[in-house]
Amino acid sequence: MDLNKLTNEEYNAYVSAKAKPSPMGKNMVWAFLVGGLICVIGQGLMDFYKSRGLGVEAAGTAVSVTLIFVTALLTGIGVFDLIAKRAGAGTLVPITGFANAMVSPAMEFKQEGFVTGTAVKLFTVAGPVLVYGISASVIYGIILWLIKIF
Repeated sequence: MDLNKLTNEEYNAYVSAKAKPSPMGKNMVWAFLVGGLICVIGQGLMDFYKSRGLGVEAAGTAVSVTLIFVTALLTGIGVFDLIAKRAGAGTLVPITGFANAMVSPAMEFKQEGFVTGTAVKLFTVAGPVLVYGISASVIYGIILWLIKIF
């Protein structure tokens, strides 16, 4: 069978026949447990930092930095991918998922050099986030300015 000559429908049928069914219930439980555990760790860190005298805003920043650092470190040494393979979407809690999405491409392309490999691929995910985030904030600012004028 030549896969290049199949129509989209035939190819989808072929892939469906070959793919193993996903244990959706088990995957959802793992995602819930791991995602919940990450959130519990974040809350524990928040309470810890607040008990050390940080205000709510500073403690929140410290929690974010800690979770990003730990996720980047675990991604760099290959542990986070093992967790993500088991937990799936549970590891996509926004801050850890974003950190992993930033570090993974950088690690993949490190052999191409520091600037042309790691640094370029580090912004594969961050670039669009920054572009659309900044664009949305400018549009929001213009709308707010127009509302205040009129």
